Amino acid sequence: MQDRRKFPRKDLMSYSQVFDVAQGKLIGYLGDLNLIGAMVIGDESLKVNEKLTISNQLPELPKINAPRLSLPVRVVWCHQDLSPEYFNIGMEFELITDEQKKIIEAVIENYEFRRQSPNYPPHPTELE
Repeated sequence: MQDRRKFPRKDLMSYSQVFDVAQGKLIGYLGDLNLIGAMVIGDESLKVNEKLTISNQLPELPKINAPRLSLPVRVVWCHQDLSPEYFNIGMEFELITDEQKKIIEAVIENYEFRRQSPNYPPHPTELE
């Protein structure tokens, strides 16, 4: 199966709360993010193609003074998590402004989980 993802997902170290604006209800927590969408980890499934406006509580960001980010989204997939009490919900941003793009880029830059190889000293046989 061909991967249709245009932008790689960025796993985040900050699990921000994500709300359904219309219902004022917590959907879940932001799991990963890119400029075209997000994955939310929640305890209830959502219907594919459902459209809603989400509000994401923003972590502290340098030079950004917004406490939250609100975006219209469409649910593109919803699967049960490895932990069966949770669901992974894929959301595509329907409309995003240049200012919102800057905020998303700042979140990714400051809170992306980076897997780095440990900087071990060389093995003694490599020094010969």
